[in-house]
Amino acid sequence: MIAWPLLLVFAQAPSPAGDAYQALHTREYDRAITLFREAVAASPANPALRKDLAYALLKIGDTESARDQFGEAARLDASDRQAALEYAFLCFETNRRAEARRIFDRLRKQGSATAAEAFGNIDRPLAEGIDRWGAVVEQAPENLSARRELARLAEERDELALAAENYLAAWRLRPTDRDLLVGLGRVWKTLGRAEQASAALLAASRGSSPRAADQARELLPPRYPYVNEFRRALELDPANVELRRELAYLLLAMGRQPEAEAEFARTLEVSSGDRLSAAQLGLLLLARGERDPGMRLLAGVLAGEDALSRRVRDSLAGGAKRWTPQSIDVRSPAQLGDVSYKTGMTQDALRHFTMAYQKDPFDFNVMLKLGWTLNVLKDDARAAGWFRLASKSPDPVVASEATQAYRNLRPSKSRLRTTVWAFPIWSSRWHDAFSYAQAKTELRTGIVRPYLSVRFIGNTRQPGDQALAEAAPQYLSETALVFAAGLATRPWRGAILWAEAGEAVSYVRRPGRAKPDYRGGVAFGRHFGAPLGGEARGMFAETSVDGVFLSRFDNDFLAYWQTRAGYTLPDAGPLRWQVYANANLTGDARGQAWANLGEVGPGLRFRLEPLPATFSVNLLRGAYTRGGYEPRGPNFVDLRIGLWYAFSR
Repeated sequence: MIAWPLLLVFAQAPSPAGDAYQALHTREYDRAITLFREAVAASPANPALRKDLAYALLKIGDTESARDQFGEAARLDASDRQAALEYAFLCFETNRRAEARRIFDRLRKQGSATAAEAFGNIDRPLAEGIDRWGAVVEQAPENLSARRELARLAEERDELALAAENYLAAWRLRPTDRDLLVGLGRVWKTLGRAEQASAALLAASRGSSPRAADQARELLPPRYPYVNEFRRALELDPANVELRRELAYLLLAMGRQPEAEAEFARTLEVSSGDRLSAAQLGLLLLARGERDPGMRLLAGVLAGEDALSRRVRDSLAGGAKRWTPQSIDVRSPAQLGDVSYKTGMTQDALRHFTMAYQKDPFDFNVMLKLGWTLNVLKDDARAAGWFRLASKSPDPVVASEATQAYRNLRPSKSRLRTTVWAFPIWSSRWHDAFSYAQAKTELRTGIVRPYLSVRFIGNTRQPGDQALAEAAPQYLSETALVFAAGLATRPWRGAILWAEAGEAVSYVRRPGRAKPDYRGGVAFGRHFGAPLGGEARGMFAETSVDGVFLSRFDNDFLAYWQTRAGYTLPDAGPLRWQVYANANLTGDARGQAWANLGEVGPGLRFRLEPLPATFSVNLLRGAYTRGGYEPRGPNFVDLRIGLWYAFSR
């Protein structure tokens, strides 16, 4: 009854912008940036917020994001010369020199001396370079390096016709360099020559250079190309095997089989070793009864042992009629998204999955993939929205995966968060099982977060045997439930400060069954390397340091340091596992004998998919560092078997 009014007071959401400025004042730049982003999302047309976000981003060295925010601020407030200047300087630093030059040129014409000086510093070397390389090209028109450099300088100086002329000449000198096609398409697009730009960019997007392909897709329209666009691209790049093969697939999907066969045949003329085109054309010929030419094309494919060869053999075993033209389809945006996602090109995957969703807004599988892509891009707020939509899928597999993903992300975005964890352990030294658990609900506000907590600290046996009676209950089990309310800071570089006040209620019959309980301290944890259950395999190390004040233990302050270092092993079916070495130290402020010891030894930690719990087995050799507490000797060996389980809602 006392705690709930406090929770309602804390539930008043503070202004993200106000908290952001406070975080800037205390130099908490990461937190300030997060809060500024929230404020900008709430008020996207506020140029002042965008400028302050940009300056905060500069504090952490994120110049590209700062550049974009200054650009938005300058667009929203055309009279803000300072934002425009900042944007121009950052454009120059991030290799957008043509754009920087344009802005400086505009500002110098408005009377800015700073912009005039900057414009001269950019324009003068460009003009001199164009004159120098132009002279080289005039004397040696076949000089590829000169053509390339002249095109680049002309583009930066907005001499676009000269740039297009030299990009095209350089491409004809080296028709395998698709970076030149990207430059040509970019310049033609700026000049308004849309059809020619589309041809150059489409050819560059279907080539052997992943970097050029990615840059070209950024400039292409967000739709699948038309047949005439493929043909114009092939006029510019006739040796592009991937482009011609994709056109053949498109024609086949449209029911234009003769044209498709002709394109497959031209592909083989350009690249006789293109086994995929040979397989497609051979099977098409077989499907319409031309067995001899079809088998001649398939002979080389059937000799292999790869997936394509096996697929062709399986089809032939079932009869050539299985291979109808309709069974071969062009890759859809969703399929292109899958390829991009698997190869790590997540921005490209996001673009393709978005196109697939626009094409079919009821494709729940695409919604799920959009969620995973945004999750990889660390945009969890949008990812959670897609997971929530995908959880409504009629396909139980998709719905189950999306529901689980949404549940995993939801706690990080909700105002109230409940965390439950349990850690039961069996000890060979004490021949007993101990359990430590906590259920905590916190209100996720600013730096300090209030919470309500219930802790359980207990063991399975009563302390009737002599050894346990001699053992200090502080070390083993408090045999109590602790009800408390407290405050904790949000994590900062792995560290949390916390304090709570409550009542400890013993669950065994003892005098003074309920006692006041005051706790507080600091918790710090860091992990390096390959985690258990992650995609990576290899070395890892983790450390945790806890300092805890406990009023019930003579107002003592205890410190625990635990470190593990080892190797995350390759998965063995559903088994995720790692081996490591332990090094643990415990000490206290009062120097009590039971609270000062060290432990070392090997350990094994594993998890069986899809079970959520993690198991651990540790064999530890320990020693008390102070005399006076030796219920079973100053040195000991302990086999500990534990289970860790936790979830958040």
